[in-house]
Amino acid sequence: MPELPEVETTRRGVEPRVVGRSIRALRVHEPRLRWRVPASLPTQVQGATVIGALRRAKYLLFPLDAATLERLPREAPAALLVHLGMSGNLRVLPTDTPRLPHDHFDLELDSGETLRFNDPRRFGSLHLVEGDPAQHPLLRHLGPEPLEDGFDGGTLWRASRRRRVAIKQFIMDAKVVVGVGNIYASEALFHARIRPGRQAGGLSRADCDRLAAAIRMVLAKAIEVGGTTLRDYVGVDGDPGYFRQKLFVYERIGEPCRRCSTLVRQRVQGQRSTYWCPACQS
Repeated sequence: MPELPEVETTRRGVEPRVVGRSIRALRVHEPRLRWRVPASLPTQVQGATVIGALRRAKYLLFPLDAATLERLPREAPAALLVHLGMSGNLRVLPTDTPRLPHDHFDLELDSGETLRFNDPRRFGSLHLVEGDPAQHPLLRHLGPEPLEDGFDGGTLWRASRRRRVAIKQFIMDAKVVVGVGNIYASEALFHARIRPGRQAGGLSRADCDRLAAAIRMVLAKAIEVGGTTLRDYVGVDGDPGYFRQKLFVYERIGEPCRRCSTLVRQRVQGQRSTYWCPACQS
């Protein structure tokens, strides 16, 4: 599924094409997404101006100029909240581009372009958030952003004390830190030289410092090359992400470690595949 680097790549791609544009129409072709798109939503946002393109965890936020939303108080903030789900992607296309199978909604802009959402599995979602987005039920309980100031080894150290859960599951918990999905958890643990099955509470402060730095490094490098294409993900321009070519352990079972040539191993943790080097990670 699209993880933080893929969502951030999408945000950066759509930002210059949507910010400052008015919504000419929202056309919902398939409302049955993870949560049903309300029938009233197209009318609510028609004519509104998009004033930003933000990301919170794996969610995209498009703040709207409240003054252009007739049904809301003039000073009330509002935003469209989009989640890509397991297989979704957003593309910016000419409005008259023929629809493909699984194209579920079009946000038509006054530029003559449309922000089109495609999602074969329909696990994505579209919401209108009124008020402070940080208080929305989908965002309220999220942990810190790993690429922003304030996330470091101390963050992980404090949160992990007395926790017996395996460290891989721990860093994939969005209440601990957001955006560290399965791919990047395996990669970050490799670079931090930490075995994924170790108990979170057993990590030293030095371990946590290395792990926080590795999380930031892996995510930043993935964003630089547009994310990781494994199955469905493509960027806003239709191009795949290229971080897969730089993976050290993920989906490399039985291949030599890029650092020491020991064969990479695989196991299932929390119903997800985990990959590690038994020599490099302890």
